[in-house]
Amino acid sequence: MIIRSASFIKSSPALKQCPVSSKPEFGFIGRSNVGKSSLINLLTGWSKLAKTSGQPGKTRTINHFLINESWYLVDLPGYGYAKVSARLSEGWRKAVIDYIKNRKSLVSLFVLLDSRIAPQKSDIEFMEFLGKSQVPFARIFTKSDKLSPSALAASINKYDTEMLNNWEILPVTFISSVPKRTGREEILRYIEESINNLSNDF
Repeated sequence: MIIRSASFIKSSPALKQCPVSSKPEFGFIGRSNVGKSSLINLLTGWSKLAKTSGQPGKTRTINHFLINESWYLVDLPGYGYAKVSARLSEGWRKAVIDYIKNRKSLVSLFVLLDSRIAPQKSDIEFMEFLGKSQVPFARIFTKSDKLSPSALAASINKYDTEMLNNWEILPVTFISSVPKRTGREEILRYIEESINNLSNDF
């Protein structure tokens, strides 16, 4: 897929404020500081499309970006250890769950996982929630350039082993590195194929 245009459309604090559901949507989500904004900028080719920050929890709304005038890339608030009040964090959680479970135009989620970190309870539980809710998703292991090939394989194997305790089939998996631009073409191809396989719902 060639990205010809990418533009920010709207930040929405809740599902009811999101843009009219008229195009396929692909959501990106992960623990705080997993490298989500950097990956979004890599995918779109626009270095400042999504705001990057060393401060966890920077994304606090549901952000829609229109790509090629034909589909939405949706940057979702992360989960994890953002230094905010419990009340505000709970508000994000409810908004994200509402979007994930009820957004009819959501085609697939990309769950970002830091390849340097051992399987986290929050990641495993979130993916189990997606499975039980029958929400299609794929995994993206980020920051792969920080590990040797053998260490990266071992890290992914730990996730696979953990998930296979409750899963019969593992989700589609991608490996990404922003500095090395790894995974960009594969992820965009997956999105393109998913759109092509859609029925006439849009």
